[in-house]
Parts: sequence; C-alpha cells; structure tokens
Amino acid sequence: MNVLNIRNLTRQHVPGLLFTAITNVMLSKWEISLVFVGEARAKRLNITMRGKNYVPNVLSYKVGERHGELIICPRAAARQAASFNLSPSAYIVLLFIHGLLHLKGYRHGTTMERREWKLLAQFINKQTYTHDTKNRNWNRYWNVPGKNGRY
Repeated sequence: MNVLNIRNLTRQHVPGLLFTAITNVMLSKWEISLVFVGEARAKRLNITMRGKNYVPNVLSYKVGERHGELIICPRAAARQAASFNLSPSAYIVLLFIHGLLHLKGYRHGTTMERREWKLLAQFINKQTYTHDTKNRNWNRYWNVPGKNGRY
C-alpha cells in the first residue's frame, strides 16, 4: 500500500485533486511526499539540488528504494498552463504525473510525453483541458520563459 503526504507551503489555495488515485495507479507500494512551494523556495531548491538558477515548475527525486519527493511551484505552473492549453489545476496534475514518471525511471522524450497525456486523460475530465496533438513542443516542462523572456 502506498502513502501520499501532501504539504502546502504556499499562501495560495492548491486544489485537492486526484493525487492519491494517480499515485495508486502509477506507483503503488511507494511512499510519496508532495510539497507545494513558492517561487523563492523552488528556486533555492533547484540551485541546491541541481545547480540550476531558475524557478522550476516541478522537481522530483528518489529518497530511497520506494520513497520519492515531488516539489511543485503552483505559481510557475499557473504561468505555463496556457501554453499547454490546460487550466492551472490540470497542469499541476500533469506536473505531478511528470514527476512520478521520473521516479519510475522515465527520461524526457516522446515516450514520456505520450504516457503523460494518456495518464492525464485517464484522470482528468476531458472538458477540463484541451491538447493539440499537432503541437510538437510538448517537452517544455523545464525552462519555460515568462512573458519577459526570463525563467
């Protein structure tokens, strides 16, 4: 049986979505910690953990044999959601799926992207999001610049 611990360290409301159900399907028998953080903390963690100096939308890493940590920055996700034709809530779910796939060993690429969208469709009402399959720039989860061109 898996365990999902969720912490919201932001001042904004984070919708209680389908995180437990998704975890049960994707990584049963795992313990997952999901933390929602603000932009400053996300950037500090990204610098510390990866040596990258920008605000990430999601970070994921294994802590043990069957224990993983996912960190999602809702503000970064909200800014990027429209570029994927998703609501901010649906995009947060996609980022959660993305992080879980990394914990399973997936690497960025077409196979991972197809799996992400298939899983998203499985868990989210199709009216909640739209996805243009002709868009070949799906793999933009990291380093998506804001309107001013900065990350």
